[in-house]
Amino acid sequence: MKRLLLLATALCLWPLSGRAQSTDNLNNAGKNTDHVAAHSMGLNRISHCLLAAIAVICFLGNPATAQQQPRQLPTFVVDATWPKVPDQYKLGDVSSIAIDAQDNAYVLHRPRTLKPEDAAKAAPPVMVFDKDGNFIRGWGGDGAGYEWPEREHGIYIDPKGFAWIGGNQCPTSGTAGLKPVADDALLKFTADGKFVLQIGKSNQSKGDGDTANLHRAADAWTPRGSNELFVADGYGNHRVIVFDLDTGAFKRTWGAFGKPPGGKDNCAVTRVAEFPPGDGLPDFNIAHSIRVANDGTVYLGDRENRRVQVFGSDGKYVKQLRHTEGPFAGGMAFSPDAEQQYLYVGAGKNIAIVERKTMEVVGKVEVEKQIGGGHHIQTDSKGNIYIAQTDKGMQRLKFNGAGAAVR
Repeated sequence: MKRLLLLATALCLWPLSGRAQSTDNLNNAGKNTDHVAAHSMGLNRISHCLLAAIAVICFLGNPATAQQQPRQLPTFVVDATWPKVPDQYKLGDVSSIAIDAQDNAYVLHRPRTLKPEDAAKAAPPVMVFDKDGNFIRGWGGDGAGYEWPEREHGIYIDPKGFAWIGGNQCPTSGTAGLKPVADDALLKFTADGKFVLQIGKSNQSKGDGDTANLHRAADAWTPRGSNELFVADGYGNHRVIVFDLDTGAFKRTWGAFGKPPGGKDNCAVTRVAEFPPGDGLPDFNIAHSIRVANDGTVYLGDRENRRVQVFGSDGKYVKQLRHTEGPFAGGMAFSPDAEQQYLYVGAGKNIAIVERKTMEVVGKVEVEKQIGGGHHIQTDSKGNIYIAQTDKGMQRLKFNGAGAAVR
């Protein structure tokens, strides 16, 4: 802007140099009166020119003017070709989708939710599709040496290519077709379904202070370059808990606002009826989703409290985003750019686009035929968004370049 002002000033002064030479000639001819008039006219012209130039520059440099230009944000369209489920299979409620380094999608569903007439065609709990939506393989379910969750909830593929799976069944749910057990374990498998490790045991949780067991864990994540697994734990407990990625050894834990974890263990989901101004309730309600950025920042989706809380990787509380107008923070996903500029957050029927570092909602993803904001969501390396919407199924929103923000 300084360069623009200097240029405008030079242009305004340029006629004066020519006019000064003319007035010298007039002086030599003895025409002092005409000199004074010409000089006065020149000054007036210069003043008007400078004022106009400054006004234009101020207008162009005014932030308010710049904000009137529509912001460019990621846009999407529904990919109606994804996925291609083989005819011999039926999927139950789709609870979570994970993406590996090759952009293969690992779909976790709940076979026990199928109608009796479809039970014979139940697909394996984990269905794997390639980047074009073609079916690759299926695996999962009860097996030797581990306790498969009674009610499948979350799946995550870590940077080393291993799959982590948790469940959220509780003994008193009364859900038809499910055993009365508490899903208090987290399982680790290879990408093709070979059992590797189990953290915790079913029906063994002693609450938020128990570091050997989980209690209906909902989600997990490992940031790039880390060897730690961050877990949103969850439906029964109310905490973030961190384990060694290889051995499953306990590392640390914390609750809402970075305090020691605590809260009431409810089998049924406890809805929050009122959202008065302020920070909200002191504990997590359901620690439902978790993401850890490559810079180590932890994002915890506290679904029923309709907020995302932000922490350092050591559990130190930083800030939060509350969005109490409707459902919020069920699922989260990063944009795939190196800076992970955006955090996508499930928000009822749409997906909020949040500036990750400022935690400002700048737009939303809401396109024709979108099935919702997701129970869990994920992105791939191309920027596509995958939505797991339980009883409404699953969907891929194809990245369609940058466009005007939708608010």
